[in-house]
Amino acid sequence: MGTEVTVRVSEETPTWTVDPPWKTKALRAAQATAEILDMKAAGGTVTVRSNIPTGFGMGSSTCDVIATIRAVLNACDRRLPTSRIARIAVQAERAADPLMFDRMLLFAHREGLIIEDFRVRMPQIKVVGFAARPDPVDTLTFAPPRYSLWEIESFRALRGLLRRGAIEGDVEALGRVATASARLNQRFLPIEHFPRLLQIMEDSRAAGIQVAHSGSVAGLVFDAADPDLARKTELALRGLFRLGISQTWQFSTEGDDERVPEP
Repeated sequence: MGTEVTVRVSEETPTWTVDPPWKTKALRAAQATAEILDMKAAGGTVTVRSNIPTGFGMGSSTCDVIATIRAVLNACDRRLPTSRIARIAVQAERAADPLMFDRMLLFAHREGLIIEDFRVRMPQIKVVGFAARPDPVDTLTFAPPRYSLWEIESFRALRGLLRRGAIEGDVEALGRVATASARLNQRFLPIEHFPRLLQIMEDSRAAGIQVAHSGSVAGLVFDAADPDLARKTELALRGLFRLGISQTWQFSTEGDDERVPEP
């Protein structure tokens, strides 16, 4: 799944348009990028083509926005640091996924700032994804969660486990962090059959379960290097089917043991 954006810059008009018209976040991204590039007298057209479902927590908006920013930069033969692209993305859509980066990090998605950069890429992970909720989520109207003091304190331990899992390539540790995060999210955007999904996770010996905190998708996380991976994913698929979830998808990260250079 992905997004492709074509940008045509025009100095004949200072206005920007987007096709399709409802891709307003991409339009705002083009306008914000043009303003940063000091293109006061120029406008243009933005054409967005995407096969990512919207409102399900699959990063469709951020893909549109990042592709638009990069397309405007390419059209003008200009470059910006990735950290600046992140801040433009947040400006365009209020909260953005860190898809502009190619490594594991903690990202303040409403400020566009890196909290902690682990300087490693994602280890080899296999995900069995599915829609955990029947309806999409309107991220523009969805209220940010207000965590309790206990929940905020628990993030300290989860962050430490996440750091160790990232640096050591420990998929089991990353799975435990994802599961704990999914449990916390039940108070804000609950999944109806969450206890049964946890049982499927246990039965299939998955490393963990992850959920979109402002979307409808979820996924069972497995170690892609596990020699018993095929049997475990088959058990997960059977469990999901018994729960009434027949539409699933699978994907894997490539994995990379090399450290990522300083940006």
